[in-house]
Amino acid sequence: MHVGMAAVFQNTGRTISDRQVYLNELALADLAEPLGFESIWSVEHHFTDYTMCPDVVQFLSYMAGRTKDIRLGSMVVVLPWHDPMRVAEQISMLDHLSGGRMILGLGRGAGKVEFDGFRLDMGDSREMFVEHGEALLKGLETGVMEYQGRHYRQPPAAIRPAPFKSFRGRTYAAAVSPESARIMARLGVGLLIIPQKPWREVEKELVEYGTLYREINGCGAPQPISAGWTFVDESAERAREMAMKYIGGYYRSVLDHYQFAGEHMKSQRGYEYYAKMNEKLAVYGDRKVIEFFADLQVYGTPEQAYDKIMAIHRQTRNSGYVGVFSYAGMPHEEAARNVRLFARTVMPELKRFDAGAPIDRSELLPDHRLAIAAE
Repeated sequence: MHVGMAAVFQNTGRTISDRQVYLNELALADLAEPLGFESIWSVEHHFTDYTMCPDVVQFLSYMAGRTKDIRLGSMVVVLPWHDPMRVAEQISMLDHLSGGRMILGLGRGAGKVEFDGFRLDMGDSREMFVEHGEALLKGLETGVMEYQGRHYRQPPAAIRPAPFKSFRGRTYAAAVSPESARIMARLGVGLLIIPQKPWREVEKELVEYGTLYREINGCGAPQPISAGWTFVDESAERAREMAMKYIGGYYRSVLDHYQFAGEHMKSQRGYEYYAKMNEKLAVYGDRKVIEFFADLQVYGTPEQAYDKIMAIHRQTRNSGYVGVFSYAGMPHEEAARNVRLFARTVMPELKRFDAGAPIDRSELLPDHRLAIAAE
């Protein structure tokens, strides 16, 4: 199994400066290759403390210059917030700088504060994502960007430096709603799974996605990549306590950033699936939802963490796991201990595991009634 790590640059509570957050996260990112991780990732967000990496490709370019072999993943580039021509140029340039090490992750976004900040109608995001995605993916294969759509029009223009290596098989997209999963099948991209809803529901949607992918593309879909907020400790009791504190704290920041409980989510065009989340928040309350999210993630002793990732694999057949090890104001020393322990104890076993082998489905993850998500 491929094993990566992500740096998210979160400044929950502002107990330290943004500068110190960057120093801490970059120090953790510098550990990735020496510790044996196979990829380094980050996420794109704007305007709040939620995460502070407004340009993922810029961060990955920095890491490309500081590493030799590790792959570089975007989790994700949010297409509606960008000019696709500029995205194509940035991606092609990074691929040249890194010798073809990029893993391209795409998404459409769900944060009202971000769409408002970019002066965009959030209701147009699904159509924009499809148009931008079609143009970008075709452009990266042909070397020429050309598209005529409702939201995006681009006369023929060459991407320079020209892409030198196909992005087929190394492009993924985050898909929370069933509608988004179907779009990704039509675009011919793999799925990036962020655990945040019932595993039985995820499994069902993966089957539908896989069937549609084969019908459209004439071949099987790539195995998905699963990410997860991770906390490992030699003590199961301490791991549970810290998971509820920090993973729970992270999800509280999700609720604040995305405003899932806000009135706009009840009727937001293109986000009908999120209206269900709004209803569940009203029924169950923040605490229950936060506990639900934390229990979807990977925490515990090294043995428990490995077993949870294997359980996720049985449910999703993921080919890779990307861990997030620093979040929600976790002290830097704790985060460094967390990532080192995972790398020393859990990662070697994961890397030895054949993620392409047939799955034993005799023990699947438990189902839940809640489904709260971020995209």
